[in-house]
Amino acid sequence: DELTQKIQFLLNAMGTCAAPFDCWLVLRGIETLAVRMRQHEANATVVADYLEDHPVVRRVFYPGLRTHPGHEIAKRQMRGFGGVVSFELKGGIEAVNSFLRRIRVFSLAESLGGVASLAEHPATMSHASMPADYRKKIGITDELVRLSVGLEDIDDLIDDLRQALASDPVANEKFER
Repeated sequence: DELTQKIQFLLNAMGTCAAPFDCWLVLRGIETLAVRMRQHEANATVVADYLEDHPVVRRVFYPGLRTHPGHEIAKRQMRGFGGVVSFELKGGIEAVNSFLRRIRVFSLAESLGGVASLAEHPATMSHASMPADYRKKIGITDELVRLSVGLEDIDDLIDDLRQALASDPVANEKFER
């Protein structure tokens, strides 16, 4: 029994033992991976452009933006820029919490991947166990939000971001994409 528990723990922790059905799902998903990745990237590019120009966003991290410090390297090394966009909000943790409470199309989750759009707050979710001073040192601030941009209609995604970022609904209506 003890050996079984140890082996099951290792298999789970290392992810080395997929069930046949899981393997079939991977094979099925690979067939449409290229098409899905193109849509992820197309949507992420529009989201990054939108966020870069938004008045409550301090900065955007997405290698597809010409303003990103690694843009030229990414162009040489990658065939696309992916579907993950990170950004820092002005206004501290209160602004982040407000944004995360208001999103409707994006779901709050730690996972980054899949066809649905997800949002996460690394400082309190995926990197919460890391000491705050180390998080800050590597760029994971309390104001950082990470989005895994999915395949939904881009207008729905932008509308969701617009309403979630609105600190003043009247002022936000004046901000057009």
